[in-house]
Amino acid sequence: MRRIARAPWELLKRAFGWLVLFEARNKVLLAPSAVRLKRFEDAETARLAAVLGSPPSALVATVIATHRRPEALRAAVRSALAQSVADQVVIVVDDGAGLPELPQDPRLFAVSLARNTATAGVVRNVGIRLTRSRYVAFLDDDNLWEPDHLEQAIAVLEPPGGPEAVYTALRRVLPDGSERDVLSVPFDRRRAAHEAFLDTNAFVARRTRSLHFSRLRRTPEVLPREDWELVRRYARRHEVRHVPRATVRYLVNPESFYTAWDGHTPAG
Repeated sequence: MRRIARAPWELLKRAFGWLVLFEARNKVLLAPSAVRLKRFEDAETARLAAVLGSPPSALVATVIATHRRPEALRAAVRSALAQSVADQVVIVVDDGAGLPELPQDPRLFAVSLARNTATAGVVRNVGIRLTRSRYVAFLDDDNLWEPDHLEQAIAVLEPPGGPEAVYTALRRVLPDGSERDVLSVPFDRRRAAHEAFLDTNAFVARRTRSLHFSRLRRTPEVLPREDWELVRRYARRHEVRHVPRATVRYLVNPESFYTAWDGHTPAG
């Protein structure tokens, strides 16, 4: 009987993808939180824009969301500022915990939200909205980029006929610094309905109206994550391409959420 009862669900999963179905459910159940958080995001963007004055502007804006990881944040900021692409601004958006002392650099801007949202999408959206740039990149406060991360992405994005977004491979590392694996999966939007195989730490995209994160309040148990939702929605109207070069050092920390990619290659 249980097998018969599950048959319609299995058919729907095969037809649409389980991630698509879960996201549809999320939008129904979590809609009230999204409405409240959108109001907060709008208010905070206006408040912080007044503090910053002229919006930070460059070829690439790198958005770093953070919350209570001072040492890791400083390392992430250093790896962003050390990029071989110098025409960038880095904006750190703290989710209401307060900012530690950060390196002195005219390309670095840091702001704190008035309260904790516990919603990564809202924190990143504020960073997107406070900056002006042709492209936007994302780096979490516990991950690092290789010095050529942005260079590799821009080399694919800039030529005529290039895609609107790219993502590189991730070198996943354990807390002790040892390498777990390198994950490199070519983009396939149909496959993305069934697998979450892309993380925004590797994602660099042209700034368009589609480039904003979901405002649903997603606890660690809520799937799919906001990374998946952003890229799948962005890819509806924009070409997304994979660069099979590992340019991100991605921390696999059992104490916090990390993307469980399934596809991987030994690419270096």
